[in-house]
Amino acid sequence: MKQGVIMAFDYGSRRTGVAVTDPMQTIASPLDTCLTPQIYAYLDTYTTQEKIAAFVVGYPTQKDGTPSPINTEINRFIDQLKKRYPTVAVYRHDERYTSKMAFQTLIEGGATQKQRSDKALVDKVSAAILLQAFMDSKIKTPI
Repeated sequence: MKQGVIMAFDYGSRRTGVAVTDPMQTIASPLDTCLTPQIYAYLDTYTTQEKIAAFVVGYPTQKDGTPSPINTEINRFIDQLKKRYPTVAVYRHDERYTSKMAFQTLIEGGATQKQRSDKALVDKVSAAILLQAFMDSKIKTPI
């Protein structure tokens, strides 16, 4: 993978959690939560400050393994990412249970009840979990 950070998205209709790696692409960290309609403005600003090596977008599925209904919206998001940032590879990665794992991570980290109920915090931690899982995976095929 080329130099720069890898950025991941836990895409939602209202909010999108964002996480990034360090420049050496070894550690995933929560970055921010952005209102989804403002995600491109956010990315345009961020990409002037950091070199992006790749985007990772969560692939949500239902319990039976079929794609979640939001995938249609996510596919439009991916199409726009590819058009706006044609030199940046885009990957999909399974995001099953990342929200539950994020909530558990917050509990284990000593987050207060109020912090754990902050959906924006859960979204960006979910994005970091998704990104770390992507980095740990052996198969990385851009879409």
